[in-house]
Amino acid sequence: MKVVLSTPGKFHTFDLARELHSRGALTAVFTGYPSFKLRQENVPQAMIHTFPWFQSSYVAFPWKHHLPHSIIQQWEHLNATTLGNWVAKNMQACDIYVGLSGSSLAGGKKAHQLSAAYVCDRGSAHIRVQDKLLREEHDIWGIPFNGIDSRTIDREEAEYAEADVITVPSKFAYRSFVQQGISENKLRLLPYGVNVSRFNPAAAPTEGHFDVLYVGAMSLQKGVQYLVQSYQKIQHPNKSLTFVGTPSPVIIALLQAHGMWPEEARVLGHMPQTELKNIMSRSHVLVLPSVQDGFGMVMAQAMACGCPVIASQNTGGEDLFNEEGFIVPIRDVYALAERLQQLADNPEQQKAMGQRALARVQAFGGWREYGEKAMAIYAETLQQ
Repeated sequence: MKVVLSTPGKFHTFDLARELHSRGALTAVFTGYPSFKLRQENVPQAMIHTFPWFQSSYVAFPWKHHLPHSIIQQWEHLNATTLGNWVAKNMQACDIYVGLSGSSLAGGKKAHQLSAAYVCDRGSAHIRVQDKLLREEHDIWGIPFNGIDSRTIDREEAEYAEADVITVPSKFAYRSFVQQGISENKLRLLPYGVNVSRFNPAAAPTEGHFDVLYVGAMSLQKGVQYLVQSYQKIQHPNKSLTFVGTPSPVIIALLQAHGMWPEEARVLGHMPQTELKNIMSRSHVLVLPSVQDGFGMVMAQAMACGCPVIASQNTGGEDLFNEEGFIVPIRDVYALAERLQQLADNPEQQKAMGQRALARVQAFGGWREYGEKAMAIYAETLQQ
């Protein structure tokens, strides 16, 4: 089996690439990332083909959030379409083309011209469900939102139609496609793994404290507005709340204006994975209360550090754990606060859940199980 991959950045595609390469199935990876940032990915450089002109400039431009919305949309549109066209132009003969959704339409069509199968790799909910949830959330909080670019929605739906198979990482994402009329015959559930060589217990939480951690971009989509409200309700003499990831002055100002922002909250910004591992290991719980999140990889990373997780039902948490953490409804401040208080009041339960979380993730064998399921899906697709 010969497999070609494409992705605007790294995401989980390079984890997939390593698994395919170890099985002798990888032919090439096309990416919008510059090659010097991919040297540690353990994929042969000869197999990596980069087209970084739009993606790298977009990621690196420090003032893009101050640009007019129309310019940002056009930049993102060009990033996706130029990458897709470049992939199509340079794709060689293969059996399977797996392209990350949003930038894989041209590649999918080229794959079919080459008599190869096209797998659309969608890492989130159906694009229309994502757009609906984001519109609802911005309306709730009174923040202007123009919606997802209609060109992006059209391109994604064209990918869904062109694809032989659509892989999604969570039951939440799967259900969203079914709700939008996509046949289950075209859908395959493929939850992500975790790199247990990079994430493992490095310390222990401080006894007598209750340290809550959030990892990810600070946005309404990620539900930080519900986390801070829930955190304020916790009764504990030594509690703390730490944010790791892209900060948002707009969201912080919004929460401050509503009197919700905790004075003691720490906003650390981006952290290298070595330090993130330490922070996760020292935290009593990781919370991911996203309104929409195809599969929050930080959940598995925290579990690999022995940190239990509380997540909303729209994160992929139900695909990852049962008694190793808690699932709560989206936007439910009281349900989230109740679970946080339960762990704060029961240190032994918190420790036991952390130990079970670690054991569950270790049983996955890193990304090995993901690679095995992906190969099975691709083999099945070729037999259709």
